[in-house]
Amino acid sequence: MRDRDLLREKMGVYFVVGSQDCGFSLERTAQIAHEALSGGVGTLQLRDKGSKLTADERLDLGRKLQALCREHGALFFVNDDVKLAVQLQADGVHVGQDDMLLRDVRELVGEKMYIGVSTATIEEALLAQRDGADCIGVGAMFATSSKADAGEPIGPSAITAIREAVGHELPIVGIGGITQENAAQVMQAGADGVAVISAISKAESPKEAAEALWQIVRSV
Repeated sequence: MRDRDLLREKMGVYFVVGSQDCGFSLERTAQIAHEALSGGVGTLQLRDKGSKLTADERLDLGRKLQALCREHGALFFVNDDVKLAVQLQADGVHVGQDDMLLRDVRELVGEKMYIGVSTATIEEALLAQRDGADCIGVGAMFATSSKADAGEPIGPSAITAIREAVGHELPIVGIGGITQENAAQVMQAGADGVAVISAISKAESPKEAAEALWQIVRSV
């Protein structure tokens, strides 16, 4: 069965990445993922949006990233693409508000796979909790250019309100514009972890960036 305590532990530094974040290079994407995982990333999500990859290339990238996650003891999630998540037998799949209904996702992925849901309001969070989400991503915390569909920033205070509404059983990760400079605010607001894209993928040293974020998460 799914272990939420393990999920909460692994979500401390949650890296979301796709080829579009790494110059559309499979090799570069895998290299950045390897460095990030070496720096302490506990959960990696493949989010290949608007990329130039074929279905076969995306499957190959998923296999490479999944193997790296296993090597480092990290969880591997797939964003939106339920079919790919099932094909890879990923640890988890993450869906947005405009994607497939959670109950339909659960029917397709079975009982072993974690399901994460994007939320921005108390109502969305409570609905995700009611429908059996294993974790939720709350955002956008701050302005971001990494996700075109991130929406207007809602700030860390949204996590505080959502945490009060859903209680402490449901793991929460903040996402959207999070950097080393503001990650502590997200954790102090009640998150279990921070999800980042460019804070790691665009860093001069993805490993050092991940290490720095992990130190911040651990210190709050």
